Amino acid sequence: MSVEIRPISRTDVAAVVAMVHELAEYERAADECHLTEAQLEAALFGPQPALFGHVALIGDEPVGMALWFLNFSTWRGVHGVYLEDLYVRPQARGAGVGRALLATLAAVCAERGYERLDWWVLHWNPAREFYHSIEAVAMDEWVPYRLTGPALRDLAAQAPAASAAGLESSVRGDAE
Repeated sequence: MSVEIRPISRTDVAAVVAMVHELAEYERAADECHLTEAQLEAALFGPQPALFGHVALIGDEPVGMALWFLNFSTWRGVHGVYLEDLYVRPQARGAGVGRALLATLAAVCAERGYERLDWWVLHWNPAREFYHSIEAVAMDEWVPYRLTGPALRDLAAQAPAASAAGLESSVRGDAE
């Protein structure tokens, strides 16, 4: 089986959304996944895309995907890639699809001078064995934190008005 990896196109959006939902189900969190085709299309192809992605195909069939965005290391002084989602459909597992997707992202990093490719994985996910085989290092000393829902809104309400306005313009790219 020959695997083709290419950037996601608009015609891939429905398949990628389906795979995101399949991944959420695999991760035992299907009820938390609300991604729509319109949302993904806007994120990938809107006026200022901040999300990027690749799709894996065997023949014409989408069998895997990677969604990623840029991060920045203040210690290294360069960007890196944060892999948000990597998913290979069950029928294509073991065919090198995951390796091809990760190799493609590693090539993006190498070509652009990025020094890191980061991602999270659940402790129980058997893919961890594969990640160790490619010499990926678990970052067990770092503890992820997240604000969401009411806690996020409560904290946002505490932002000084001038700070919040400045943040909005800097995100849009029109700050001085």
